[in-house]
Parts: sequence; C-alpha cells; structure tokens
Amino acid sequence: MTTSTMYEDGTYLEHSHTWHQEDSPWKAKHIAELLRRNNVMAESICEIGCGGGEILNCLAGEFGKRLKCYGYEISPQAFGICSQKESENLHFFLKDALSEEESFDVAMAIDVFEHVEDYLGFLRKMKTKATFKVFHIPLDLSVQTVLRMSPILGQRAAWGHLHYFTKETALASLRDTGYEIVDCVFTKSAIELPNRNWKETLLKWPRRLLYFVHKDIAARVLGGFSLLVLTR
Repeated sequence: MTTSTMYEDGTYLEHSHTWHQEDSPWKAKHIAELLRRNNVMAESICEIGCGGGEILNCLAGEFGKRLKCYGYEISPQAFGICSQKESENLHFFLKDALSEEESFDVAMAIDVFEHVEDYLGFLRKMKTKATFKVFHIPLDLSVQTVLRMSPILGQRAAWGHLHYFTKETALASLRDTGYEIVDCVFTKSAIELPNRNWKETLLKWPRRLLYFVHKDIAARVLGGFSLLVLTR
C-alpha cells in the first residue's frame, strides 16, 4: 500500500509521542463488545497498522491465550514501541501485512484507511486477509467541520488524513469493494474521551443531547464520532 512518508520518517511521532495509545483501551473495549455481540469466536486476529500495539495488547489480555494476536506496522518508530509488548500470544512485525500470505480469523484496520492514498485498493487487498474484518473509521465530515474547515485541514496536517467520510460514504466504500456489512455502531470519542481543547469541551453537551435524540443526525451535523464496522 502507498501511504504518506510521515509514518516512516518520524514526522507522525513528533505530533503524537504516544501514538494515541491513551485511547487504545477504549477502542479495544468497543471491539471486544462488537465481536462478542456477533458471536465471532476468533482464534487469531491481526491488526494492520497497529501503531503502538496497545489495542492488540488489550485484546490479548481480554481474551486470554486462546486468541493469537498479530500486529503489522510499517513505521519503525511505532514498531519500536509495540515490539516491547510481545508475549506468548502477542507478536509484532515491521512489515506490510497486505504483502504477506498469512490469513486470520479476524483482520482489523483501526483508524487506518483514511491515511492510505489508494484506499479502495487497500480495502480490496485486505478483504482476502480474514473471514471477518473490523474497521474503525473517523467521520471527519459533518456540517460543523465543513463550515469551519479548520478541523478537516488540521486532521490532514497533523495526522495525515487524506480522505474524509460520513457514515454513509464509509459504508458505501466498504460495499463497493466487496464487503458484507454485518454490524456497525457509532463510537463517541468526543463524548466519552477527555476533551483535548476548549472548543471540543463546548461541543460536548450539544453532541450528547443531539445523540440522545437522533444518533445519525448528531454525527452528520456536529461530528465528533467514528464508525466501528464488522464485515465479512
């Protein structure tokens, strides 16, 4: 896959010294709930673009030794972080997973394909890696982000987001590349995680209220949500 060089040359690490590991237990909890709700009894799981490896580390602890976890990362800096977490059922590789022949019960791309230049090609290749696939997709497009524009440009500059999605366009992209949607839910990072600036703090309660009234409208108008999707 082709991505920006910021993940390999150390630029990304300059923006996030933790590689967002502080959010990983929250993401892992939602992933575990998604798998259990859909009775996915996996024995092997891989994460493509595993970053600091903390999501897999949490899942390895959650499901125990019956689940073999494999993380693939192209960034030497991220690999330096995640490789220190290896254990009996948790292994990491400084490789592009899509160039490898191994297949798994579950493959995950958590906040990944919005960074990939040819994201449709990435999705088509990933489809062959596992029976079930899990995606976590930031929904960067909303009425307020388009009106303000600075959040979208900020995601591009700091985190390398090249593509921007709503719930509808994210699911359409998966269907267009051959995936069957099994389940999908919003994750509420702007509500459930600590606010990182005063603007997000101001939006927290309007988001909470509108989400209670209508989830889809809250995501479409105010943003601050991501989509967690289980596919075949």
